[in-house]
Amino acid sequence: MSSQLPHPDENNTWRLETPGSSDWPRSPHPYAGNKYYMVSADGHLREPKDLWHKRLPEELWDRLPGMVLGADGTKMQKTEGFRPIRLRDIKFDGEDGLRNAASMTPEDRLKDLELDGVDAEILFPNLGLTMWATPDAKFSQAMCHAFNDWAWETYGPYNDRLSPMACVASADIKGAITEIERCAKLGFRGISMPCKPVWGPPDHEAINYNLPEFDPLWACVQDVDLPITFHVSTGRDPRTSRGNGGAVINYAVHSLAPTMEAIVNICASGVVDRFPKLKFGTIEAGIGWVAWALQAMDEAYKKHHMFVRPKLDRLPSEYFQTNGFASFQEDKVGLDLAREHGLVNNFLWASDLPHHEGTWPHSAQAIERTMGQLNDTERARVLGLNSARIFGFEVPARYL
Repeated sequence: MSSQLPHPDENNTWRLETPGSSDWPRSPHPYAGNKYYMVSADGHLREPKDLWHKRLPEELWDRLPGMVLGADGTKMQKTEGFRPIRLRDIKFDGEDGLRNAASMTPEDRLKDLELDGVDAEILFPNLGLTMWATPDAKFSQAMCHAFNDWAWETYGPYNDRLSPMACVASADIKGAITEIERCAKLGFRGISMPCKPVWGPPDHEAINYNLPEFDPLWACVQDVDLPITFHVSTGRDPRTSRGNGGAVINYAVHSLAPTMEAIVNICASGVVDRFPKLKFGTIEAGIGWVAWALQAMDEAYKKHHMFVRPKLDRLPSEYFQTNGFASFQEDKVGLDLAREHGLVNNFLWASDLPHHEGTWPHSAQAIERTMGQLNDTERARVLGLNSARIFGFEVPARYL
């Protein structure tokens, strides 16, 4: 990608709005001599479209996500667990086009990060977010295994700055344990699991993370000492609403909101009492909901004590405060609550490159719009030091 970015088009000029940061001791701007150490806790790889066809047996090819023609000849996206989606020919212009075509190689990606002032990045699938979109956990595990092989072959040599998460299908508990142990030995810095282990709408008969069936998996994760991440839109189909306002409704209600389910399952069920070194968090779901969710869990635990099993050693909120984390792109509401609710050490900034809901290539302005209420130490933690601690990055000496 060119080192010279075009001036934003009319749909993106708002990204340049900022109150500035001239009164901050340090700067979020790229190339600033006093720049903060910045880790994006959420970015997305650009997998080859034939990745899974090349690495999985031919008998699975018809089940892989892809494109088919509808009865009227229109192009449809088919994924085993999603409703068919009509593919529209949308032209991405200007900055939207840059984001849509960004970062095809590790070398290009490092250049893109440099343009945005980002020192290191946690990486998730892009096309591969559909690996969990099937009720067949064995099939999902096979796709995850293939993705992990490709991700490590491609990004392993750059793991000091570009760190893909090892993806596992957690409903296949035995297979997930095997894959976690394999990926930990390779050197992955963390694990990505679906927000809900069994794909699809809520079903009380399906296993979920609050149940003791998952104890062997938590024991394995604790033993390898890697954090667990739960990325948005990986538990059920987020494209539930259709028609007017569907793009907004699906994003806010069916993608972001359900991500908290995994966190509540772990915090409310005694998992952390049994596995006190477990680290877990949400990715790309924002942080404005966190303080409310912690308060709601504590309220339920206290007021519904007659129904609650098991009894916990601490309040549910405390497990998140000591063991949990959540990433965001722009979430001033959540940052406004961070200090008051003791969550400064739990929040992780991310640019979400190359997605349009992210902040690249104007992350500095987004940070200035949303972090002016934090002090210098708090900003430094949220922008990079929290991620470095959780995912094991070595902070360069110039930032110490």
